[in-house]
Amino acid sequence: MTGHVGEPRVSVVIPLYNKEPYIGRALDSVLAQTLAEIEIIVVDDGSADGGAGVVSACRDPRVRLVRQANAGPGAARNRGVREARADLVAWLDADDSWEPGYLAESARLLDDWGTAVACLTWAMLEFPGPVSTAPRWKRIGIPEGRYRVTAATTPELMAGFLAHMLPSSTVMRRPVFLHLGGFYEKNRCLYAEDAYLWLKLLLTAEVAFCSHAAVHKDCAAAELSTNLAGVRPVEPFLLDPDEVETLCPPELRHLLHSVLALRACKTAGVYGYFGQPERARELVRGFVRPSDWRLPWFFVGLLGCTPLAKWAGAAARLAGWNLRQSHAQ
Repeated sequence: MTGHVGEPRVSVVIPLYNKEPYIGRALDSVLAQTLAEIEIIVVDDGSADGGAGVVSACRDPRVRLVRQANAGPGAARNRGVREARADLVAWLDADDSWEPGYLAESARLLDDWGTAVACLTWAMLEFPGPVSTAPRWKRIGIPEGRYRVTAATTPELMAGFLAHMLPSSTVMRRPVFLHLGGFYEKNRCLYAEDAYLWLKLLLTAEVAFCSHAAVHKDCAAAELSTNLAGVRPVEPFLLDPDEVETLCPPELRHLLHSVLALRACKTAGVYGYFGQPERARELVRGFVRPSDWRLPWFFVGLLGCTPLAKWAGAAARLAGWNLRQSHAQ
């Protein structure tokens, strides 16, 4: 396809860190998009392999390589958005890929809905498999089309949004992104840096969802998410909640408390399961009230604060139940 160098309709940001075996596939899927009016900004986040060389070898004028010292995925995506020129931004992880019509259809839908809708998230095909995330969406209750969070939204649905809104499957209006401050990047954050942004977004803007699986996720290559070894880190919206709480409208503060309490209970359960009850207690003390007892994971979180959780975790592992994997859903 012949490259176009005029004003882009969509800016594509690809964070790159030691993904030499995959970056060519990701680039090919972007260059094959039916929407030609794009720019592609690859942010090399201090890679130690030859991935940047693969990008440099691409002669399409729409592709631009930006280099920076390693600062983490949130910082790399934020840098790409600062370099972007289009009003719409799409992120693609270097080990994922898109169907050819992904950007064209995303732009069309966001045009039809108007600026009231801040972003659009698509379902994914997870590889190896492939397995579509669309049935999981349906079980959780993620709606098709436009959605605005209200005081009637359940914390369980909010948690479902946070688990299934992923950078590779989301196209967002750049002004909204900049207004919300982008992805979490403090301390080279490697986990849930995107969920920090999505939570702020859901509390303040209308979003949209499409259950067609137009994004291909390579789970085997995603070591920062599905394959992260050991216990999951604490989510940044639990470590550093002040900005989220400041942005939250008064009518949604009770919902936000419930979301944070739910996630704190679930994370506390994971830490107890891995024999770290002191970290579990920190989370429960910081976010959970006795009145939250109806929330899912409430009693698991309390159990995580006790020495019994370690033995329960050992029994669960013998039974083949992986709470760490469940924690990521």
